[in-house]
Amino acid sequence: MSEKAKTKETLTFEDFKKEVLNDYKIARISRECSLLGRREVLTGKAKFGIFGDGKEVPQLAMAKAFKNGDFRSGYYRDQTFMMAIGALNIQQFFAGLYGHADLNHDPMSGGRQMGGHFSTHSLDENGNWKKLTEQKNSSADISPTAGQMPRLLGLAQASKIYREFSQTIDTEHKFSVEGNEVAWGTIGNASTSEGLFFETINAAGVLQVPMVMSVWDDMYGISVHAKYQTTKESISEILKGFQKEENTNGYEIFTVKGWDYPALVDTYARASEIARKNHTPVLIHVQELTQPQGHSTSGSHERYKSTDRLAWETDFDCLTKMRQWIIENGIAATEDLDTLDAELKKEVLEGKKAAWNAYLDPIKAEREQLVAILANLAAGSSNKVFIEKYSNELTAIKEPIRKDLLVAARKVLRLLVHEANKTILSAWIKDYTAKIQPSFSSNLYSESDKKITSIAEVLPVYNDGNEEVDARLIIRDNFDTIFKNRPEVLIFGEDSGNIGDVNQGLEGLQEKYGESRVGDAGIREATILGQGIGMAMRGLRPIAEIQYLDYLLYAIQIMSDDLATLQYRTSGRQKAPLIVRTRGHRLEGIWHSGSPMGMIINAIRGMHVLVPRNMTKAAGFYNTLLETDEPALVVECLNGYRLKEKMPSNLGAFRTPVGVVETIKEGNDLTIISYGSTLRIIEQAAKELMEIGIDVEIIDAQSLLPFDINHDTVKSLQKTNRLLVIDEDVPGGASAYLLQQIIEEQKGYKFLDSEPQTLTAKEHRPAYGTDGDYFSKPSVEDVVEKVYEMMHEVNPAKFPSLY
Repeated sequence: MSEKAKTKETLTFEDFKKEVLNDYKIARISRECSLLGRREVLTGKAKFGIFGDGKEVPQLAMAKAFKNGDFRSGYYRDQTFMMAIGALNIQQFFAGLYGHADLNHDPMSGGRQMGGHFSTHSLDENGNWKKLTEQKNSSADISPTAGQMPRLLGLAQASKIYREFSQTIDTEHKFSVEGNEVAWGTIGNASTSEGLFFETINAAGVLQVPMVMSVWDDMYGISVHAKYQTTKESISEILKGFQKEENTNGYEIFTVKGWDYPALVDTYARASEIARKNHTPVLIHVQELTQPQGHSTSGSHERYKSTDRLAWETDFDCLTKMRQWIIENGIAATEDLDTLDAELKKEVLEGKKAAWNAYLDPIKAEREQLVAILANLAAGSSNKVFIEKYSNELTAIKEPIRKDLLVAARKVLRLLVHEANKTILSAWIKDYTAKIQPSFSSNLYSESDKKITSIAEVLPVYNDGNEEVDARLIIRDNFDTIFKNRPEVLIFGEDSGNIGDVNQGLEGLQEKYGESRVGDAGIREATILGQGIGMAMRGLRPIAEIQYLDYLLYAIQIMSDDLATLQYRTSGRQKAPLIVRTRGHRLEGIWHSGSPMGMIINAIRGMHVLVPRNMTKAAGFYNTLLETDEPALVVECLNGYRLKEKMPSNLGAFRTPVGVVETIKEGNDLTIISYGSTLRIIEQAAKELMEIGIDVEIIDAQSLLPFDINHDTVKSLQKTNRLLVIDEDVPGGASAYLLQQIIEEQKGYKFLDSEPQTLTAKEHRPAYGTDGDYFSKPSVEDVVEKVYEMMHEVNPAKFPSLY
């Protein structure tokens, strides 16, 4: 493609020149930032560098077509684009490189991500939504290759939902204007080898959403050539079958040279119009790009590129070619561009210095304060020589970091342990840590007034006429009430729509509310999660359904790296309050009855993990979560849908509290804590234990993240003095986490008269069939005998050994 850029008839040549030169200026600034940034890493001022050099010109074209309300979901080389939309300046670029832990200096992440990871602020400082249609938006980047793809699908799908329901949701156009926004994706050519790329491409083609996917192709994935990455060495070639034809879904597919400025501008304008107007996805394969400094600062590309390739990259560098085009078309003379290049190089250098000073000066001031304290302490200490040694070493550090201050202070504190004035230094360390630590640890969970702890419990209401029904009807009718009262809520997943999910918890709701709100999805768990993340980032309240808990493993990387970290990695300036619905425990066989809760709770810190024992509790969790702004996973009991429960009268209104345990049986001899389906086994075991004189107390954890925020479990231990944790996970899985919470966090060890113990599943996955379940997971007999064994230790005369 080599068409010249199409300009408006009213655009004069002088205006055109001005626009082109401004683009060149942005690109040149970006290139200088990359070059200087690499040197900052090599000198040690920054830890790691990965830059966008060689990709500048196509990103200028993309920025021209990018409008207010649009969203980017990209990867770590899009700095030129961010500069072109006005979301990143020189000083902010270097602040990110230095890891400046202050959003005022590094608005991308407040120092929490490596440089090259970009975002804009969707939320104000209180966690409230900004008007996203009045700004250009970038979802927060993640490093895992192709990890940005699933989220991109959801960002695009949100426009489709808003276009269909513009009269009932978002009437103030805070999130969308009639669904006219485009989601723009970017990815390196090598990363198109990832399954997440293909899964997303397929799903977007099926859904027909306004997505423009740019592939930056420089022929390499770090050191690995495209011939080892992609069939035919071309992603556009192998995706030709996705080309949209008459009366089919699919894509518009464009190819364009990454150094051809006018063709790029034209291509991106056309892509924007197609996606924005028709909601047809577009793939733009941007070819013949270069990577002047190699993949990153971890190595040089001269090690793996041939002399001919390096020479070609010099000749076809997109900035070199843009400069040639400018000169050939009389837009600027060589001398003018030389002068401009020199000025911009100086501007970048000054911005870099300003960023470094802004980062370093506060730390130097903090050091002066500490050194003064150490000097006063040394004057009256028997360890004066050693204190002065640490103080002098700290003072000698030319460019200190905060770690240096605390290392020195804590070493000196040990020298003062027997001296009365240690409290001065001790107080400084505590105050300093309390001041600095939040810069690195805040916003893992919501800190707004919509956080889960701000939602009060509302009990189910039962009238005399309330009958016992199959528990699935409670879930179904509660969802019915939710959909009736909350037009922004939608649910989707495998078999969720037409048949009302495999357990009939959504029976009849698609017919009532339509396919867009109660929808089926293909067998593609990662992009089901991505749909939810993207739509939640744009103000909708999606519920993404993963059919079974074991299938969650397909999506765990997206949950862990993207959803769970979103509020944290943006320092509270983006959120995705997605609810992930699944079901687990006690089915049949290796792949349908796992309970990998230990893996889950350790992988998705930043989300809440809720494990209701019945459908009323589950329904209450959905009602609670829709009042909050936090993401969560709800694991329903797979064997509970046909059990009988009483139908509440206040559907949609009762709320199960998050992080609060419930004592479901009181007792005096021993405390058992568990969750989910296992509790029914424990309740049966408790009846049998009563027959032999053992009275256990049973606590339902209800939620694992967070667990027991009121510390009610330790109150039980004060009465029983014994603890047994029972879990369907493998040994050392969620049971180890629960023990840590109870024994360490709640100081439960103080009240134990016996060793705390666990009863878990076997190390292997559950075998098939009823016998497989019995020999793989805790049974009633296992529970009875475990408790009996613990009581035998207490009173062997009353409870003689069984074996």
